[in-house]
Amino acid sequence: MDGTHALGDFLRARRALVRPEDAGLPGGGLRRVPGLRREEVALLAGISADYYLRLEQGRDRNPSVQVLQALARVLRLDTAATAHLIGLAQPSRPASRPPETVPASILQLIAGWPRHPAYVQNRFTDVLAANPLATALSPNYAPGVNLLRAVFLDPAERALRRDWEELTDEGVAVLRTRVGPDVDDPRLQHLVGELSVRSERFRRLWGRHDVRPHRGRVSRLRHPQVGDLDLHSDKLSLDGDDALILVVFHAEPGSRSAELLDILGSLSAPHQDTPAHEPTHEQ
Repeated sequence: MDGTHALGDFLRARRALVRPEDAGLPGGGLRRVPGLRREEVALLAGISADYYLRLEQGRDRNPSVQVLQALARVLRLDTAATAHLIGLAQPSRPASRPPETVPASILQLIAGWPRHPAYVQNRFTDVLAANPLATALSPNYAPGVNLLRAVFLDPAERALRRDWEELTDEGVAVLRTRVGPDVDDPRLQHLVGELSVRSERFRRLWGRHDVRPHRGRVSRLRHPQVGDLDLHSDKLSLDGDDALILVVFHAEPGSRSAELLDILGSLSAPHQDTPAHEPTHEQ
């Protein structure tokens, strides 16, 4: 990954995903590359082919918002992807940031939720804090664990996820959204490099450049102790730029999943020595 070419990488990847017929062009015929040609994107966006080529090659990284919006229409980008495209053309923020710290009030809050699994993660999906019921739900909900790495590489985590394909698809797209143009961050480069080598699925999904904002979903789990659970997972930003995310699970009141979650809580109760904690080492 190279932050200086993030805009061009995104344009190339998204161009390859648009069929000519979807853009109002005749389909069929022999094409050397999938999707639209560069000159077709330029024509439809109302800019010169040479200028568009410079954008893809990283030789012009300061296009106007109007040009980016025109490209977004041609590439059929939704609101989140359009915002991501515009963000890639902005000056990059410093890659180095101070270590994330979970506020003490949040630690106290999730410790007081004996019936709601909850954890805090950073934008790279490193778990920074968790309550005991979250760890009972999955041992990977524990400080020091990177959830994206666990989901792609840990066979037990894949077995837990009845919706593994949907989860991995969403997880990669959300990661791209959260990091935005900050692709030079060493932690991100290490994570993406490792997963690209070890997981063909991750490599393919990362190459699509999909983006998606974090939002609540229903997590479909197959827990080895209590069986199938359908849990709502709500994700709340703890600061202004998604550096810290609080994730809370809950079941529909009166449902079988709620009953099983209570059983899981009772099974894990003897081990609740430390209600919620943070890692002592730097993430």
